[in-house]
Amino acid sequence: MTDLPNVVPAEPRENIWQRNLPASAAFDWLRKGTRDFLTGMHQGVAYGLLVYAVVASSVWLLFATGKDYILLPVLAGFMVVGPIFAMGLYEKSRRLSTGARVTFADMIFVRPVAGYQVVFTGALLCLLMVVWLRAAVIVYALFFGLLPFPGLDNIVTMLFLTPIGWAMLVVGSAVGGLFASFSFAIGAISLPMLLQERSDALTAMGTSMALVWNNLGVMLIWAGIVLALFVLSVATGFLGLIVIFPVLGHGTWHCYRALRTSA
Repeated sequence: MTDLPNVVPAEPRENIWQRNLPASAAFDWLRKGTRDFLTGMHQGVAYGLLVYAVVASSVWLLFATGKDYILLPVLAGFMVVGPIFAMGLYEKSRRLSTGARVTFADMIFVRPVAGYQVVFTGALLCLLMVVWLRAAVIVYALFFGLLPFPGLDNIVTMLFLTPIGWAMLVVGSAVGGLFASFSFAIGAISLPMLLQERSDALTAMGTSMALVWNNLGVMLIWAGIVLALFVLSVATGFLGLIVIFPVLGHGTWHCYRALRTSA
């Protein structure tokens, strides 16, 4: 009787996207981001002032044109396109990591290795923001029809003290959560990657999504830090962005380096 060959179990496939980072890594990125901000702090403050000017003028324009009803979606949308504005901060952190000299001009006139792929990525993120804004308007129309926006002073009462407001909060939060999750996944490290690596926009966004998904624990903590600090900035009338935005921008660079080190 012929003996059957031994069955050799398949070797487990290595997950090339998993980094086994501890939860504390997110706070380490924040610490390193603060360190980079304090190195040549005048550059970071000047950069933060530019971002503050853009955000504050955009909000003022909404009120001046009577479109304050999309204020909250616009603020959420800023978090989508925020990585675009942080390119100069990534460049500063990149230069600091190599010991190179950094000037404010280097931060403004960035030359990514991937070239115009950065522009393409930025355009896709802007398009995602526009779609998010349109979705927010549609959600409002589904629940309140043609009723005019009651103003920011009355919208809180309408949302939290009426059944239809509760329903809109549930649906709006679900829709916004989907947009927020997707935008964070594709934008978390795609732009820092295009700054340093020769790649294309879709590959960079796909890589970002894969790394976020396979390191979900630490990335959720990082997302929570970003959200909490952004809310703090809004609570200060956006003045907090002058410091918080540069710190988060530098921190994002260190997030990218931690996730791509073993790639």
